[in-house]
Amino acid sequence: MPESLPVRCPTCRRAHRYTAPSYPCVCGAPVAAPLDGDGVVTPVAHRVWQEDWVTVRCGRCGRRGQWPRPELGCPCGTVLRIPVAAGAPERPAPPSVTIRTARDAVTAVVLFLHRLGHDRIRRADRRPPSGIGLAGRGVLAHVDPSARPATLRDVECLWLTAMTESVGCLHFSLTGYTEAARTRADTLDVPLFLLERDGTVSPVNTPAEELDGSGA
Repeated sequence: MPESLPVRCPTCRRAHRYTAPSYPCVCGAPVAAPLDGDGVVTPVAHRVWQEDWVTVRCGRCGRRGQWPRPELGCPCGTVLRIPVAAGAPERPAPPSVTIRTARDAVTAVVLFLHRLGHDRIRRADRRPPSGIGLAGRGVLAHVDPSARPATLRDVECLWLTAMTESVGCLHFSLTGYTEAARTRADTLDVPLFLLERDGTVSPVNTPAEELDGSGA
């Protein structure tokens, strides 16, 4: 899609060059409305709230957001509405990493958290009893790369720490979860995810499925 268009005011016939402004997505990527080079520029006669906004999907994380519809003010006093292309940039496949080590597991989780819209991911200040703790703005994640299934205690410790810090939490396991851990996670509304060896992150319970579908 073009990022800029030649525009001619239909009122005074003055020529302009319009460049679509970009706005920051919650994932940090700049997002700009895709312009329609074959569309027709129209003067804004009166304002309608619904028509002042356009839905644009972030090319990095896939999140859809409402952004101001592109407009250009001509010196003659006419406000021009710039045509926007139907649809939005296609979401690229998220990068993945083959998991061979604990470091690989952490990398896969960081990539997944970025896809959900979380940024500034770092090692958590408070180390969990087992596994690796990660923290971002408004989120705490527990990565368990061990050969044993995550336990009820793992889930409860993560939840208690997140409650103390007033943030959301997610649990990632390379081996899976005990039945008690899954039951407790459902009660506490803790999203559980399974790390596949190819780097795929799969939701295990309903909270995880909802989060995976809607983003952070």
